[in-house]
Amino acid sequence: MKIARFSRIGFILAAAGSAVGLGNIWKFPYIAGEYGGGAFVLIYLATVLLIGFSIMIAEMLIGYLGRKDTVTSFEELAPKNKNLWKLGGFQGLAGLFIMIFYSVVIGWIFNYIVTSLTSLPSTVEEAEITFNAMLHTDVFTQLFYHTLAFIWITYVLTKGIKGGIEKMNLFLMPALMIILSSMFIYATTLGAFSQAVSFMFSPDWSKINSEAFVVAVGHAFFTLSLGMGAIMTYSASMEKGSNLVKNAFWVVFLDTTIAIVAGLMLFTFLYQYGSGPAKGPGLVFISLPAAFYEMGIIGNIFAVLFFIALAFAGLTSSVSLVEPMVQYFIDRFSWSRLKASISMGLFFYLVGIIALLSNIDGYKEALTWGGKNFFDWVDFFTAAVMLPLGGLIMAIFVGFIVEKQRVESIMRPQLGFAFDAWYFSLRYITPVAMFVVMLSLMGIL
Repeated sequence: MKIARFSRIGFILAAAGSAVGLGNIWKFPYIAGEYGGGAFVLIYLATVLLIGFSIMIAEMLIGYLGRKDTVTSFEELAPKNKNLWKLGGFQGLAGLFIMIFYSVVIGWIFNYIVTSLTSLPSTVEEAEITFNAMLHTDVFTQLFYHTLAFIWITYVLTKGIKGGIEKMNLFLMPALMIILSSMFIYATTLGAFSQAVSFMFSPDWSKINSEAFVVAVGHAFFTLSLGMGAIMTYSASMEKGSNLVKNAFWVVFLDTTIAIVAGLMLFTFLYQYGSGPAKGPGLVFISLPAAFYEMGIIGNIFAVLFFIALAFAGLTSSVSLVEPMVQYFIDRFSWSRLKASISMGLFFYLVGIIALLSNIDGYKEALTWGGKNFFDWVDFFTAAVMLPLGGLIMAIFVGFIVEKQRVESIMRPQLGFAFDAWYFSLRYITPVAMFVVMLSLMGIL
């Protein structure tokens, strides 16, 4: 049977679609706002280049050489202790666990597309009341849109690499970039654009502490879709002879560019029509809708387009979060793609209902322990433990376990004189950084 392979542009858009998600458009702007803008942005960009890019190449290499699901790739590439190293491939579980709450958030976005078509809240206070009412009392609305997200994601997965994942990304990624580019161009015509540029690129080092560095590394990892098996799984379907460095560069470039463009656009709107760079997760769901309201009729149009773009970003990432475990059951247990896709979809959908209910009055008390509800615990465990651990394992595996000659034969022609620096970073810098991030996010350091 002929194995479906990504075309080069298909791989780049699919991998970029995996990387470009809610982390870029929702999370990055509010984190930048919390840590003073420019200084954090510079730290984040340095982290992406020095650590994120390095790990992405390593993850692509494992998938490209292994040509199978994540577990089998680790198992076959390990020269010895194969039964031990195959456990590293179960990092694909991180994506599946992330989908437990990610699908719920996509449901919120679907709801806000409809809300934007009808009526926008006129003030931040009204927007906060609206969002909290949905979050804490409206089970039906959240369940309805959570179900729509499950159906969409599962359907695309059943269609496979070429007919589903590549086809979806060939449409959604250009559409996402067109929408964001159009809104960004409009933002450049507003007087507040210079304020947004100053906020994003003029560093205020007084607001930077050790926590900011940890958050920058952690977010770079999350937004690049590293440590969850997605890039590795996609790389297994890369065409032979592909240039991993160039592909990794384009994925990182698109991911980072979209994050910066989204941040500049959102902060411009908030400076122009709101109260400045709002902080916290409510930036998109609370502060921004109120700013759109102040823009008049064009605000309604932009609100709809923005939440559609956000939905597109979430959906392209969601498919990549589930695909590693789908491929695992196909390769290891000879499941049909239909069976594997529906089974994995039902897992995140049903457990996602528990996450959804953990925010609802009347249920949240029973689903809260240790100061966090179930939704927050899943978010915390994947971000603080699973993703950094996945990155740590990949760095050690490529840096110390896979034969250097095998790594060098592929990577030195592509990296040239930079190969030694990349290999050194992978062996000695990246593992330390990942270990520190994991311990810091867990509250141990």
